[in-house]
Amino acid sequence: MTAADLAQSISRELPYLRRYARALTGSQTAGDNYAAATLEAILSDRSLMDGEDDTRIGLFRTFHAIWQSSGQPVDIEAQSPREARAQAHLRSLTPNSREALLLRTIEELRYDQIARVMQCTQPEAEELVQIALNEMSRSIAGKVMVIEDETIIAMDLKGIVQSMGHDVTGIARTHSAAVDLAKQKRPDLILADIQLADGSSGIDAVNELLRDLGDIPVIFITAFPERLLTGDRPEPAFLISKPYSEEQVRSAVSQAMFFATTEGLSAA
Repeated sequence: MTAADLAQSISRELPYLRRYARALTGSQTAGDNYAAATLEAILSDRSLMDGEDDTRIGLFRTFHAIWQSSGQPVDIEAQSPREARAQAHLRSLTPNSREALLLRTIEELRYDQIARVMQCTQPEAEELVQIALNEMSRSIAGKVMVIEDETIIAMDLKGIVQSMGHDVTGIARTHSAAVDLAKQKRPDLILADIQLADGSSGIDAVNELLRDLGDIPVIFITAFPERLLTGDRPEPAFLISKPYSEEQVRSAVSQAMFFATTEGLSAA
């Protein structure tokens, strides 16, 4: 592969590396610092991509090597107190388990691909995912708001969240309904679609809620993830593509609630 071909191939995969990095660190800033460090490493040493025909796997493998060697966000001084507490919490988990879970559920890699990224065996990758599921399931139960205009999807999301032991504060189909619902019962986590029933924006609704309620984890579920992976504006740490699987939703909710518990969930 020529340098030009490699650059073009990496550019196609970069939004998904950034998504993974944000979910892993809980921060767009820290995640992008890791992504930038990955690109700099590859630019200085193209051999990092040798031996891997799949550009995505090679890119993620290089990222993972940097992540393991540092053990903390690249720009540690830029962390907010919440992000710092989240990183301290992360260190209590079994090493590499959360990384494997994110690669499996959010990035939808096969177990053999995870093994190549993490430089382990496939059985070890499978075990790490199961360990992460067990450890993250012990997160404190919280209150979840669903912003979704499609009734079947909304009820499906509600059922998944409730089966995990969380309370669903309600389902909002429009921007104004979401604001009204949040005033009635403050959520600890928001699950939101981008396009709502009356043509309003789920992004705008979430931004207004965050201005009013403060820092709350948000998971966007959308058929058009590329619209939120441009790097032109603040991006969500957790982003799931439609059609989604139950495993993806459960993983993202556990991840997001995990970060919420580092800040302290609001009282019931």
